[in-house]
Amino acid sequence: MTIVNVGYRSTNYWVISEGNSRLLVDLGWPGMAGALFANLERKGIPFNEVRYGFATHYHMDHAGAAQDLKSRGMRLIVTPEQVASIEPMTQWMKPEFNYTPIVMADNLVVALSESRRLLKSIGFDGELVHTPGHSDDSVSLILDSGEAFTGDLTPPALATEEQRDAIESSWQSLRDRGASLVYAGHGPVRPLKDPRQRIATQ
Repeated sequence: MTIVNVGYRSTNYWVISEGNSRLLVDLGWPGMAGALFANLERKGIPFNEVRYGFATHYHMDHAGAAQDLKSRGMRLIVTPEQVASIEPMTQWMKPEFNYTPIVMADNLVVALSESRRLLKSIGFDGELVHTPGHSDDSVSLILDSGEAFTGDLTPPALATEEQRDAIESSWQSLRDRGASLVYAGHGPVRPLKDPRQRIATQ
């Protein structure tokens, strides 16, 4: 398995590949699908092999180019927790963003409980996990090998008092499933440390 960052404008977009099976996690800025295609070409990844895409949440820097990618043949994976957040994206887009609204009818909507089966069918061992905190529609992908793709899930140290319980619960859900390495929407890859381990070694 390989994981390649094809991001731009300080946002990470991850292509996970297992042989010729490829999944794109987070889907580009609005009106800038061309930058994503160019980065894929530079990294030697044919876009026609990226048959599935998944947005960790529906903000414009993570899902803004989703429909442009769909129009080129990518299938969009969505969870029920995310459906209601897709159409409202349109109201946040200014005309100069050149946003293409996401068509709802042809998305592949999969329940979290069925996500492992779906991922297995496209070549990957893992599951989708609801991880609210940054937004109510935030969903992380965790692979059985420990990689967690968390989008903008807020680090616990940066959580407000109002967010703290939800954020800590989301991170613990990832730890409970064996997450060990964080592939976030912004910044470098980093280990996922268990705060209980830090307490034990003090």
